[in-house]
Amino acid sequence: MDTGAESGLPFMKMHGAGNDFVVIDSRGRGPVMTAGLAQALGDRNRGVGFDQLAEITDAADADFGLVFWNSDGTQAGACGNATRCVSEYVMQGLGVDRVALLTARGALFAERLADGRVSVNMGQPQLDWQDIPLARAVDPLHLPLPGDPVAVGMGNPHCIRFVPDAEAVDLAALGPKHEHDPLFPARTNVEFATLVAPCTLRLRVWERGTGITLACGSGACATAVAAHLRGLTGRKATIRMDGGVLEVDWRDDGVWLTGPVARVFDGVLSPAYLAAHR
Repeated sequence: MDTGAESGLPFMKMHGAGNDFVVIDSRGRGPVMTAGLAQALGDRNRGVGFDQLAEITDAADADFGLVFWNSDGTQAGACGNATRCVSEYVMQGLGVDRVALLTARGALFAERLADGRVSVNMGQPQLDWQDIPLARAVDPLHLPLPGDPVAVGMGNPHCIRFVPDAEAVDLAALGPKHEHDPLFPARTNVEFATLVAPCTLRLRVWERGTGITLACGSGACATAVAAHLRGLTGRKATIRMDGGVLEVDWRDDGVWLTGPVARVFDGVLSPAYLAAHR
């Protein structure tokens, strides 16, 4: 597999509401990422550091494809904020305001709004216990776990707890307990949400395979779906996260996620670094 070890490997650093990503464009040469390289790059001291890594790939029936990696070297099935960031990059390159893309979730669509924010259709939520997935047949709206959480799939599993004060939650202690609970055979992202105003939620996140992050796009979507199903909000919700504000709209064609994007810097991974982490 060619990892660019002879000439170095270009990458971008991007973020959406503080949710930060390394982005590698592999179009025209084939995928270059491996679990070992993703884990090395995810180290914020010895690599570049990221919440997730997004690799852009060729796609026969779309403008591009996306593969997501966590900082522990595992793959993620979905990443809403990375999808929005990469979609903006591709739209700029193509000179368009709307793109089609392929992820493990299937075919998705993204568009640039007049105010510069980017929206992506994250698809319909997965609400059956088998699809989330859960380990056994339980009611996803009332899981038999502390805090009466909700389970929602958005291409990856989410466990959402509605709490009186999200600010007071010890994420570092409670997040891993839910992530590794046997009820979630593929582990789970964990969200703690508080309704702070009509259709407005304060949300803090523990991400599967990464840990505490400033924002999570699929988590915002899952939380908005759970809040509506619990009767706390309508189908539109404002999600206030540690890194910024996201908007979620659960429409007939899927859950749309909207927010800011930023391209922070470009760099090149050295040949020596790549050779050491093939």
